[in-house]
Amino acid sequence: MNDTPFQKTDKFLGMVSSWADAQWIYFGIPMDYTVSFQPGSRFAPSRVREASYAIETYSLTQDRDLEELRICDAGDVELPFGNVTESLNRIKTAAKKIIKDKKRLFALGGEHLVTLPLVQALVEEYPELVIVHFDAHADLRDDYLGEKLSHATVMRRITECIKPKNLYQFGIRSGTRDEVHFAREFGHFYPHEVKEPLKQVLSELRVRPVYVTIDSDVIDPAYMPGTGTPEPGGISSTEAFEAVRLLKGLQVVGADLVEVMPLHDVSQRSAVLAAKLVRELLLAIG
Repeated sequence: MNDTPFQKTDKFLGMVSSWADAQWIYFGIPMDYTVSFQPGSRFAPSRVREASYAIETYSLTQDRDLEELRICDAGDVELPFGNVTESLNRIKTAAKKIIKDKKRLFALGGEHLVTLPLVQALVEEYPELVIVHFDAHADLRDDYLGEKLSHATVMRRITECIKPKNLYQFGIRSGTRDEVHFAREFGHFYPHEVKEPLKQVLSELRVRPVYVTIDSDVIDPAYMPGTGTPEPGGISSTEAFEAVRLLKGLQVVGADLVEVMPLHDVSQRSAVLAAKLVRELLLAIG
C-alpha cells in the first residue's frame, strides 16, 4: 500500500478486506477549506470511523452484514492544508488509482467540493455517468463570493463534466432563484422530498452507471445537528435510510457522504447516524 496516496488510520467497523481482495475502497477526505458557515468536516473521517464501533456490522432491515462484503478502508487522502487546487488534484489521483484497479469507491468527506474530483475521475471511465444528489442545498451557484471552486458551486461544476440532464437532485430546500431555475432547466429537480420522487425515477436510473452523493444536511438538524450548514425542514433519519435502500439494484460505481461535522455535536449522535448511513448505503449498493 505504500504506492497509494493514502495515510493509514483506524478502520471503519467491518471493513476488513485487503486492497487486493476488495471490491470497494472506502477512504476519508479531510478537507473543509471552502465552507461558507462552520468549518470542522475535516474531522469527520476519523470521528465517523470511531463512531462506527457503536453500531453493528449487521443490518436487521436488510439482513446483510458489512463483513460479507469485500471492503477495504484505505485510510485518508493526504492533503496539503488550505491548498484547494492541489487537494482536488490529489483526490482525483486517489480516485483514478481505485478505478484503474477495477474497484468501486466510497468517500467520507469533508466538504461537498470533494465530490467534484471524484466525479471527474469516474466520468473518464463512465461517460454516461448519472449523479444522484441528496442535499438541503442546490450547490448550483456559478461562483460564491467570486470563487468558482466552493462547496456552494460543486454541482454547477459537475454539470460541466457530465452530460445534460444527468443530474438528479432530491431533498433540496434552499437555494437562490437562479439556482432553482438552472436546476429545473438542466437537471431533474425534486425539492423537499427524497424517497417518493426517487421511487418514480428508479427505472430511468437502472440502465446507467450512477454516482451517489449525500450531503448530511439533507437530514433535518433535529436528527443531524453535526453538519456545517444546517437547514431546518429536512427529512428524518428513517427516511434517509429508506431512501438509500431504494438504490439496491442500481449500477452504483461510486458514492460519498459529506458535510458531517461531529465536533459541533457533543452527543455524537451525528457521527453515529453517519456511520449507520454508510453501512446501510454500502449494504444496499454492494
